[in-house]
Amino acid sequence: MDNSLYSPLVEKAFRVAADAHRTQTRKASGLPYFQHPASVALVLACCGFEDDELFAAAALHDTVEDTDCTVESLTAEFPEAVVKLVLECSENKFDASGEKIPWRVRKENHIAVVGKASPSARAIVLADKLHNLGSMIFDLERGDELWGRFNASPEDVIWYHREIVAAAATLPEPADAEFAGRIDRLATEVTRLIDKLALSIPG
Repeated sequence: MDNSLYSPLVEKAFRVAADAHRTQTRKASGLPYFQHPASVALVLACCGFEDDELFAAAALHDTVEDTDCTVESLTAEFPEAVVKLVLECSENKFDASGEKIPWRVRKENHIAVVGKASPSARAIVLADKLHNLGSMIFDLERGDELWGRFNASPEDVIWYHREIVAAAATLPEPADAEFAGRIDRLATEVTRLIDKLALSIPG
């Protein structure tokens, strides 16, 4: 990475992601969906990461999973490292026959994938969960209905987030101390929000 403040790679990633998500909105808030991947990239920047490929992948992390954007189209536009990170962060929502995978099975599969993912992919996953949980708490605090928007019980939602943090935060091999510190900071922040959200479960 050079020392310039402007990255054509990140610019392209933001544009491709914004276009891919252009018809989608966030649950409850109705904000353009691209607010989420942009916020994930911002979380990573605030945490001290400085890798343009990481920021580009963060912006694109939901494109293959949730839009018509294909792996082939990303491969034609972006470096292999960026595409690899996007795929490591993506859930597989359908089986080989095209049937939708049940929520619990899909989440268990994703947890297993993250447990074997690269350190950079783990950083994106943690930043993703941090923004999602923060948004959920923001919605709750302004009086929006929350738990009915999920295809799972509140307890399962909390279970998934605790398990994905545990999988992402355990680095597979000794890592650079500074990088490991950033991962630990993300995991700590996500866990704090999980604990806060768990207190809001009805009953």
